[in-house]
Amino acid sequence: MTSFAPDSLVLNRKLPLWYQVSQSLRASILGRTPEASLRLPTEEQLAQHYGVSVLTMRQALKELEEEGLISRHRRRGTFIEPGARRSAPRRLLGSIDAIVAQQSGERTTILGHGQAPVPGELAEYFPEVDEVVMYRRLRFDGESGEPTNWAENAVRADVAAGLDLADLERWPMTKVLRDALGIRISRITDTVEARLADPPTAELLRVPLLSPILHYTGVTYDESGRVVDVARIRYRGDRFSFSVTVDAAD
Repeated sequence: MTSFAPDSLVLNRKLPLWYQVSQSLRASILGRTPEASLRLPTEEQLAQHYGVSVLTMRQALKELEEEGLISRHRRRGTFIEPGARRSAPRRLLGSIDAIVAQQSGERTTILGHGQAPVPGELAEYFPEVDEVVMYRRLRFDGESGEPTNWAENAVRADVAAGLDLADLERWPMTKVLRDALGIRISRITDTVEARLADPPTAELLRVPLLSPILHYTGVTYDESGRVVDVARIRYRGDRFSFSVTVDAAD
């Protein structure tokens, strides 16, 4: 059994540190390999890994414990719950690691990929190119095996040339772009709206035609301001909700 190793994290001082750490650790937990240990490093080791205080680390762990992802035992340590799974609602607080965490921990099947003309509704994001590479993926709940959402990513062809399908079966696109390809992501804009399931979505998600779904659009920009990926994800309306936290300025 391999030891559990959390992902690295570049902290954004404009957001609560405990929140960023909890999001990053959540993504690591839900995206861990099957043979990884269920035992987490100590609070002190995790605090050193993330570059935060033990108090901040403790607050982050408390958040994950309340979600049922981990359990903490005095003198024994902190352990990942074997049946840990994502629960709703999903909080959006302006962190790239939050985006990664939203999509981690689910089994993914590649439905297809290939070069295609830029869809008309995405033309504003790719004004200087005629074609992009489209990736279609279906995600399943890791425990029940039910389909939870399906994603369609439009990726710039020069970026897609470096993508490995095996990575996309294991990790969210955002993580692959940032960690596998080394793209410096400057920002991601999120839009979530209610829609009705069209025939392809109803069939893939096993829901009635015209039933409510949540339609998420995420536009990813690199450090030059260029759009590298536009994700359109259809979530089952009976499985997910999104909430946004806005902190008032002092």
